Amino acid sequence: MNVEKSAARKARQHTPYHLESGLRVPGVTTVLGVLNKPALVPWANKLGLQGINVREYVDALADVGKLAHAMVLEYLSGGEIKAETGDYSQNTIGLAENCFIKYLEWDRQHKIEPIYLEMPLVSERHRFGGTADFYGRIDGRLTLLDFKTGKGIYDDYWIQLAGYKMLIDERFPTSPAPECYRILNIGRDETEQFKEEHREHLGVQGRIFLHALAIYQLQKEAKK
Repeated sequence: MNVEKSAARKARQHTPYHLESGLRVPGVTTVLGVLNKPALVPWANKLGLQGINVREYVDALADVGKLAHAMVLEYLSGGEIKAETGDYSQNTIGLAENCFIKYLEWDRQHKIEPIYLEMPLVSERHRFGGTADFYGRIDGRLTLLDFKTGKGIYDDYWIQLAGYKMLIDERFPTSPAPECYRILNIGRDETEQFKEEHREHLGVQGRIFLHALAIYQLQKEAKK
């Protein structure tokens, strides 16, 4: 696969969100870009001092996450695991497979019943969109779940999940609210842990998300 096709395929993984009017609106992760992430500055500086190109390093980690997500979601949808790997390095494929194996070990300990997998939703009320990884039942409890590959679980992950909850509440107003919210952190290699956290309420995180959305929208207005 040539570079142009590879770049185009990866670019398509960023879902565009539009209101019924056709107006394009930001996704949840784009909105959360307005939040300060102080830990990233010393981390990036450390990589720079080691002579590591930060952008290339981040892109490589993102590729692992994309491929691992594809493997997990294909498995959950009941299909054959045949995620496209032709434009990824062997190292990226190996790390993604590590993630998938770790996920399977967790999966076998639970009863997993997907209702929606990677379903894009848009809020006409708040004017944003998003795609949650998993909405369904885990061990009998209606659950909103996000898969993360990396070193840990951070506060903004819960804010992201709160944004997805708003989308689901608006799209399915007569359905019962999720009983549980989970983050599944899947380490890419032996230096990164496998960790799971769950919460029953995301009220504060929802308010933070709406404030972040307001800031994002005001910043867009200020540029006009």
